[in-house]
Amino acid sequence: MSVKYGKFEMPQKITLDEESATPTFARFIAEPFERGFGHTVGNSMRRMMLSSLEAVAIISLRIEGISHEYMCIEGILEDMTNIILNFKGALLRKLPMDDTAYSREPRILTSLLEITQEDLDKHKGQYHVKLHDVIEDGNFEVVNPNLHLFTVTKPMRRQIDLRVAFGRGYVPSERHVVRDKTSDEILIDSAFSPVRLVNYMVENTRVGQDTDFDKLIFEITTDGRVTPVEAISFASQICIKHFEVFSKVKAHILSFDEGLGEGDGDQDEMMEKLGLRIDEIELSVRSTNCLSGANIETIAELVSIPERKMLEFRNFGKKSLNEIKAKLHEMNLHLGMDLARYGITSDNAKEFIREYHEERKGRKEIAKVEE
Repeated sequence: MSVKYGKFEMPQKITLDEESATPTFARFIAEPFERGFGHTVGNSMRRMMLSSLEAVAIISLRIEGISHEYMCIEGILEDMTNIILNFKGALLRKLPMDDTAYSREPRILTSLLEITQEDLDKHKGQYHVKLHDVIEDGNFEVVNPNLHLFTVTKPMRRQIDLRVAFGRGYVPSERHVVRDKTSDEILIDSAFSPVRLVNYMVENTRVGQDTDFDKLIFEITTDGRVTPVEAISFASQICIKHFEVFSKVKAHILSFDEGLGEGDGDQDEMMEKLGLRIDEIELSVRSTNCLSGANIETIAELVSIPERKMLEFRNFGKKSLNEIKAKLHEMNLHLGMDLARYGITSDNAKEFIREYHEERKGRKEIAKVEE
C-alpha cells in the first residue's frame, strides 16, 4: 500500500555555463528546488566532492644513492627535503576502469635520469629537472609536466622510483602501508583529493507566480586530475549509493503527485512535442533512417527509451546518439523520460500518440461544424 505525497518541485536538468568553463573550472545551475532543498543538496554534494573523490598520487620516492630524506646530493642544488616537497605537487591523471586488469595495488614507476655535460652546457650549467623527465609510464597522464623538481649542476645518472597509488583525501606518510618497502625508499604525504574548491550558492527562482523556490549554483575548481563535470557526476553517484541503504527501511511506499502546476496549457504543450513525427525535427538522414529501422515514429516513442538501449539499435552509433540528445535538449526533452503523468509508457507510446492525433483531429472537425 502506498502513501500519496504532494508534488516536489525538482529540476529536470542541470545547466553548465559554457562561457566560464575551463578544463579545471565550471559553473553549474540546477533549478527549481523546493525551498530549503538547495542547501540540503548543495552542502551534501560539496562535502562529497571535497572529501570522497579518488585520484592517483605519489606515496613514496626513491633516488639511487640517497638513503634518507635529510641528505644533500652532490651535483643538485636542492636538498632532499625540498625535493620531496616538490614531488608532492605532482599531478597524475588516470581513471581506473572497471575491468579485470584493474588493480588498486600501488604501482612503481621507474625511470633512469641521465644528465650529460652537453645538457648542462645547453642550459648554462644548470639543468632544471621537470616532472616529465622522471615519469615515462604511458598509463598515466601528467597534468603538470613542467613542475620543477630539482636543479642539476654536474653530470649524473641515477635511477628514480616513484610509488603511486589511488586514494581519497589527505594521507600523511606514516599512514601509508607498503608491504615491499626498501630501506632507501622515502614515504611522503599524499594529497589524493582532486577537487580544490567548491562553492555553492542558493538564490530565489520563480515557478509560476511563486518566487521562493531555490536555484542551486555550483562553482567547482579541480587540479586537473578530474574535470569539474566528472567531479559533480562522481559525487552525485556516491551520494545516491549512500542513500540506498535507507530506502530499504519502508513502512509504506511513497507515491508523489506529479501535477503540472500550470494547468492544462503545459500538458497541451508537452503533448504537441510528444506527438511530433521523427521526420519533423530535422535530424540527419542517417539518424532518421536508424530510428525508422527501429520502428520509432514519434518523439513520445523516442524519449521513452533509455539512452543505453539506443546504442543497441542496428547501425546506431555515438554520433547519431549525440545528435538526437542535442535536438531533444533544444526541445527541453531527454532520453529515458518518465511519461507516466501523461499516461504514456514505452509499451503504449505508439498507440497513445495515434489515438491522441485522432482525438485532436476529431475536435478540429467538431469546431468547424460549430462555426
